[in-house]
Amino acid sequence: MGQVIELQSLTRRYGRTTAVDDLTLTVRPGYVTGFLGPNGAGKSTTLRMILGLTAPTSGTATVSGVRFAGRPRGLRHAGALLDAGDVHGGRSAVAHLSALARSNGIPRGRVDEVLREVGLAGAARRRIGGFSLGMRQRLGIAAALLGDPPVLLFDEPFNGLDPEGVRWVRDLFRRLAAEGRTVFVSSHLMSEMEHCADRLVVIGRGRLIAEQSLAEFAARSTRAGVAVRTPDAAGMAAALEAAGATLEREDHDTLLVTGLTAARIGDLALAHRIAVHGLTARTASLEEAFMELTADSAEYRGDRRPQPAAHLAGEETR
Repeated sequence: MGQVIELQSLTRRYGRTTAVDDLTLTVRPGYVTGFLGPNGAGKSTTLRMILGLTAPTSGTATVSGVRFAGRPRGLRHAGALLDAGDVHGGRSAVAHLSALARSNGIPRGRVDEVLREVGLAGAARRRIGGFSLGMRQRLGIAAALLGDPPVLLFDEPFNGLDPEGVRWVRDLFRRLAAEGRTVFVSSHLMSEMEHCADRLVVIGRGRLIAEQSLAEFAARSTRAGVAVRTPDAAGMAAALEAAGATLEREDHDTLLVTGLTAARIGDLALAHRIAVHGLTARTASLEEAFMELTADSAEYRGDRRPQPAAHLAGEETR
């Protein structure tokens, strides 16, 4: 079922501002792929170009080899939630989805199915203008699912959801990917990306920074390493530095070591007859790795100090 999203040298300029800069990447089916970047990185512009809502200056964006704008009945091929507020507030949920279904040749019964799936069956005939942000998010997800498409794109889908709703969305994305669909999710909530994403695409100033698994991305951080607990921290430090390791002293008997594996550290301790009371592999959190690896791409950061993850993707270069 799954189809591939492919970007080839995708570029979008607005006057002298380059929002997306020679972006080449592939988003594959069977995974939840997180799409991350600092403020102004160009994520929303990229999603809009994939869906044919914004024309690229150069390069191509295709779904299974075809420009999405050229597909009739597009909701059968790709579903998207880009802006939960971009709906007519005077319509009911069922009227909004029914109109989308008619224009895309989708059976009317599918409207009731997706309303039940997103938990809005009881609010189907209420005016959308009276919906909370969380309910609008659910309605946007229902619209994305309406055509039962193999490709799904979501921009900030967790906004406005309560904890139960966040868990539901997280489980939904995993289920959709397990069904062989392509699931591409942009979010500034690092904790949610850490819980649901299998792979990451990270951009900064419109350029590709990383396209890899979440674990591989976190391992690129200098905060990843091995914590060594020993009563002879000074002796252990000397042996490790002689072997080319980089050290950080965490407390009087614990060293954080990068550049050597746990096995190599254990061998060095044995060779130097140094007692070791603990070797613990440390991995950087997604937020730590993201802040470190995108530091030079944060266009709207007032200083170079780390900023809270909640501020990382609220503004986009359009």
